[in-house]
Amino acid sequence: MRFLLAVPIIVGLTGIAHAEMRVSFEWGPTRKCFDANSPPFQISGVPEGTKHLEFRMRDNDAPKFNHGGGDVTYEGQDELPYGAFRYKGPCPPYGTHTYVFTVKAVDAKNQVLATARAERTFPQ
Repeated sequence: MRFLLAVPIIVGLTGIAHAEMRVSFEWGPTRKCFDANSPPFQISGVPEGTKHLEFRMRDNDAPKFNHGGGDVTYEGQDELPYGAFRYKGPCPPYGTHTYVFTVKAVDAKNQVLATARAERTFPQ
């Protein structure tokens, strides 16, 4: 009998899922080279307890170039406008490059709660 009571509890607990943090972006008004304004972002599934979001951009075609990124205070917003932080924008010397933003949700103790990635080519 105890076994039968435990089964629904176990099944119920495994059904509890936490939303996965997701991020996406469009280049929007971003211009090639010398545009230090971040593109607009959409964010969802940010974990409770997040105090700020850390953004870093990588150029998959020139991985040694440091584009940097920025930190944004998180107050429940699901969108960040163009220019929410400053960084070294996309500047492929030739052709199209693939850029990846990594976003980390960080709590008050600087613990990373979740990580999400989004990539796009530039120019499109």
